[in-house]
Amino acid sequence: MIDDRDPRLFADDAAVRHIGEGLIACALARAEWTHEAHLAACLWLVVERPDICPERDLPDIIRRFNLSVGGVNDETQGYHETITQCFVRGIRAFLARTPPDLSLACKVNALLQAPEGRRGWPLRFYGPGRLFSIEARLGWCEPDLAPLPLLPSQASPEPPR
Repeated sequence: MIDDRDPRLFADDAAVRHIGEGLIACALARAEWTHEAHLAACLWLVVERPDICPERDLPDIIRRFNLSVGGVNDETQGYHETITQCFVRGIRAFLARTPPDLSLACKVNALLQAPEGRRGWPLRFYGPGRLFSIEARLGWCEPDLAPLPLLPSQASPEPPR
């Protein structure tokens, strides 16, 4: 998780929806499933798909997609629970302070340029040993360096389940 390059931004709302809808339909090319795509899909789900709860549903959506492109979800590769839940929290915190009238692409692009959108953002809260552990990949692990930001509606730092 290194933040040494500029994020790839989205041209328009249709490009963001392509990622989100393609993820759900398992219709994306594997090469399209980048860090930026992960965050765009999650933000799209939060903003435009109230029928899907990312904290609950995104794990299986990502696992299913990974398998559809020949990937594996195991102790060393594929879906990572703690990183996913950390970024879901970050996206919700970002949206809580973002003007709701911005276009979808503007929200995603602003997120990608914000601290919460950087690849290394979870390392503000987790040491590498904890974040990249098998335990953290397979299940939720509490941060060991600093608490995750609370959302305005939360009384507890744990991700909603």
